[in-house]
Amino acid sequence: MPTANEGRRTIRVFALASFFNDMGSDIIYPIWPLFITTVLRANMAVLGLLDGLGEALVSLSQAASGYFSDRWHKRKVFIWAGYLCGGLSRVGYALSTAWVQVVPFRILDRAGKIRSAPRDAMVADLSSETNRGRNFGLMRTMDHAGAMVGILVCIALVNVLNLRTLFALAALPSLVSVALILFLIKEGKQAERRIFKGLSFRDFSPGFRLYLVLNALFALGAFSYSFLLIFAKEAGFKPGFVPVLYLIQTAFASFLSLPFGRLSDRIGRKPVLFLSFGLWAAVSLGMLFGKSLVLIGAMFAVYGLHKAALEPVQRTLVCELAPASLRASFLGAFQMVIGLCALPASFLAGLLWDRFGRAVPFLLSLALTAAAGLLLVFVKETANFCPIPPNGGKLPRPL
Repeated sequence: MPTANEGRRTIRVFALASFFNDMGSDIIYPIWPLFITTVLRANMAVLGLLDGLGEALVSLSQAASGYFSDRWHKRKVFIWAGYLCGGLSRVGYALSTAWVQVVPFRILDRAGKIRSAPRDAMVADLSSETNRGRNFGLMRTMDHAGAMVGILVCIALVNVLNLRTLFALAALPSLVSVALILFLIKEGKQAERRIFKGLSFRDFSPGFRLYLVLNALFALGAFSYSFLLIFAKEAGFKPGFVPVLYLIQTAFASFLSLPFGRLSDRIGRKPVLFLSFGLWAAVSLGMLFGKSLVLIGAMFAVYGLHKAALEPVQRTLVCELAPASLRASFLGAFQMVIGLCALPASFLAGLLWDRFGRAVPFLLSLALTAAAGLLLVFVKETANFCPIPPNGGKLPRPL
């Protein structure tokens, strides 16, 4: 078993690698929907298809990597290879001249998510019940902090560099992430003594199955952020200001992911998840009924709060509902279900937007969010979960 200091060091390296990779991703993400719809002249249905396809591939790649990571008792190779795929895909985007040409590079980009389930399993293994939410919050904080830097780079260079040059430049930070994992992470040997007997649906507890179902329902309504950016543009924001809106949502997600993770350590995972669902409902209502650009802009801050509350706690609860020896597999299965729902979610949202107007996707999302929240009531957190007492108690130093 690694020492506490070694565990802290490993998680910090993971956090730094995540920072650089998200920096590269978010150099291009703020202009991705504009690039697809204006430069490559695709419609909203195509944008939804590309975004949904990306999330579906994320789900499959994470399910496969989680399963084989547990089966082969290997984590590190999936992590650095995933970062490498992300970097190479951005070079491909730079070379594309039509939306059809983007598809294989979108596949490569999202296949890079093979890193997530093995990495999250390592983070969970190096954490305890009293600091696991905090550690996943730290990971998401660094993700979003890297994204903030990437967005600022995008804002600074979007009017200076050709878009294709900017996309190619975005590959460099991911290569830094590859180097960090290759040279600074040492894979423990304790996993080699576990016997992996495979994974079947029967291995999922009733609580985990219900958790899968409710998150799938929520994912069917939680369409891609691209729709929010296009909504803002159509509402009257100038195209040059759209990356700023993306920066606002990312800043709130960055600053508050760690506090929300720590809050879930104190009060439990479910209350924070309920809050995240409520925040998404507030975003949908704000977009539906907002009459001013100020209110619509404020919804991007609320969206950042939603992501900060949702992402670290979702994964933390998966880890706590899973057997320790199958954490990567459970995480992969969870992400597979969520990602497979994301494909029809974004594609359907695009079709509804094109045919019936931009309000209809938000109305559908509100209904699905309410259903997910109702089911969450019946999910039981793990029996051995013990929230941090209000006075802090005497706890082990968090990683």
